[in-house]
Amino acid sequence: MSQKKHKVFSGVQPTGNMHIGNYLGAFRNWVRLQDEYETIYCIVDLHAITVPIAPADLHAQRLEAAKVLLAVGLDPSRSLIYMQSQVPQHAELSWILGTMTQLGVLNRMTQFKEKSDRVGPNLGLYSYPVLMAADILLHRCDLVPVGDDQRQHLEVTRDLAERFNNRFGEVFPLPDALIPPTSARVMSLADPTSKMSKSEPNERSRILIVDPPEAIRQKVKAAVTDSEPTVRLDWEAKPGLSNLLEIMADCTRRTIDDLVDEYADGGYGKFKEAVAEAIVVELAPVRARYQDLDDAEVARLMQKGALDARTQAEGYQHQVRRAVGLDRV
Repeated sequence: MSQKKHKVFSGVQPTGNMHIGNYLGAFRNWVRLQDEYETIYCIVDLHAITVPIAPADLHAQRLEAAKVLLAVGLDPSRSLIYMQSQVPQHAELSWILGTMTQLGVLNRMTQFKEKSDRVGPNLGLYSYPVLMAADILLHRCDLVPVGDDQRQHLEVTRDLAERFNNRFGEVFPLPDALIPPTSARVMSLADPTSKMSKSEPNERSRILIVDPPEAIRQKVKAAVTDSEPTVRLDWEAKPGLSNLLEIMADCTRRTIDDLVDEYADGGYGKFKEAVAEAIVVELAPVRARYQDLDDAEVARLMQKGALDARTQAEGYQHQVRRAVGLDRV
């Protein structure tokens, strides 16, 4: 008998600013995971409306997010890919889990404090970790690819699963973090002490996955470095240069030492040209697939994914309803 595959869940907010940090740090790994696990990838559009966004922009960005995920190599025949809002069981499970979430836990969430300072506090932003827990637990996923900034959310998810199981019986697995062998740390091109961000107002701070080659070259050329022209890895003294080194290493699959040996004394101009070219080459097939995608076909694939996700989620959610006393049939 074949061993049951582990089930992996991950989600991404729909924005028009998906960048090379998302690609190197997450999406490229998501593609690899399809070969080994049962994978579920969700465009978390309910999370996206915790900050103000125009309806037309949200609609367009949801489609663009779907296109990017397909372009990077996620395969609907191997992964369940869908829009969160089209599977209402996410919100239903979030409410049930919310009834057993302690306010002290939510008060400690650093992401709420950070986002509240920027956009103002609201209930959706406050309860964001509960919906995230529901996203993971809904399909009984037991592995979650996480970065350092998501570990706190995963701990909340594990706590809620354990709390539910202790009260109502064993329903949810306790999900574990899935740490990739290598995880790119991509920083802002404008401020290399901060992570590259989709929400940063300065568009030159990030390289978009679908940026044309000339835009990539211009952004890398303008990237903040330092006055000493030696190429070497030193995050304390040379964060901008170190960021470019790590990006190039991830794009070329070469070691940092190898790149330093080649570019150490050639000056920043030559090195930046090489970095830009490495990024252009890495993203070229993704951009080509993105441009070839038909919007109507992408929408159809997402509708099909949502139907499959609703069917699967309803079976699981029936078990939750019975456990808490909402359904005895």
